[in-house]
Amino acid sequence: MLQPSVCASKGDEYMSRFWNQRTASLTPYVAGEQPLPGQKVIKLNTNENPYPPSPAIGKHIKDFDPSKLRLYPELTSRTLREAIADFYGVRPGQVFCGNGSDEVLAFSFQAFFETKEGARPIFFPDITYSFYPVYANLYAIPVEKIPLNEDFTIPVDEFCRPSGGVAISNPNAPTTLALPLADIKKILESQPDRLVLIDQAYAAFGAESCVCLLPDHPNLLVIGTLSKSHSLAGLRVGYAIASEEIIEGLQRVRDSFNSYPVDTLALELATLSVRDKNWYEENTRRIISTRETTVKRLTNIGFTVLDSRANFLFVKPDGIPAGELYKKLRAAGILVRYFDKSRIRDYLRITIGTDEEMDILITAIQTIISDKSAAESPYTVGTITKIDEVTT
Repeated sequence: MLQPSVCASKGDEYMSRFWNQRTASLTPYVAGEQPLPGQKVIKLNTNENPYPPSPAIGKHIKDFDPSKLRLYPELTSRTLREAIADFYGVRPGQVFCGNGSDEVLAFSFQAFFETKEGARPIFFPDITYSFYPVYANLYAIPVEKIPLNEDFTIPVDEFCRPSGGVAISNPNAPTTLALPLADIKKILESQPDRLVLIDQAYAAFGAESCVCLLPDHPNLLVIGTLSKSHSLAGLRVGYAIASEEIIEGLQRVRDSFNSYPVDTLALELATLSVRDKNWYEENTRRIISTRETTVKRLTNIGFTVLDSRANFLFVKPDGIPAGELYKKLRAAGILVRYFDKSRIRDYLRITIGTDEEMDILITAIQTIISDKSAAESPYTVGTITKIDEVTT
């Protein structure tokens, strides 16, 4: 029998032989680091909501009848679509639900952006949610990446040229900046025969929702998620809002791939969460308040902080390189996100946590900056444990 190390080597070798050219060419999306079981860290690297979901969810799980799981879930996610429709003031037929907004985005790229030779490229910013180029590569969709302005704002006029479609995260990730409705409307009107996808994953925290533009713009597709605003990242529920014509296109792709993307328990819990609007509004208000306080504190210690309309900040440290600060915070048991990429390697993305977590973060940053010797000795904050391996 081969030793494990030999098997692993052979496995890698044999696996590559069976990949097709498309698989070999892929550069997959890299998610934020997840701590190991039992590791106690302050997790500010994946934009999760720091507060629990609606209390109605815990009660429902306790009373849930597991015998329901022997049957397939309701095919159309009807109750959840109705709840989302009520939340946004649209018709249930304008709502599509999927297994997280990433799946809904994947269906959208498949359904609306051309792959044929000679097709016009789709437009998205050069700095944006990094799943967009992954999907484009996976589905062989031609792309033109539009460089953001020096201040990281979106150059709206560049998105108003003939294209194969547009995909914009609003607020943008990781830059936190949001486009006003007037700019989105301008892009929509410039692309009357092409889909304009607006990804509103973080809009609940201060951006204007563009759902109100749907009646006059049949080319608009709005993508949303319950991961951030409703504290359901672990449930994996996303949605789209658009004209019935566009929703039908998403359904055609879904039913060619997986007709049951939202499971029974997720469907029931997500519906309860969307219906509990008071809980959603209170948690959102708390996060925005903590964000504004954190912006002031970071600015006071010399950091450059972009105007966030999301549940995270994009900051340029003062007195220490971003990559070094990332590593030292990580060694202290505080996870933030660092992208070692052109134009943004001087910045960190920091999720808004609880007030207590942000207090610990600020104290750690101040200590690290004032004491460069922290890198040469174990450093802990309170009961947070050191993480040995440092990676980006």
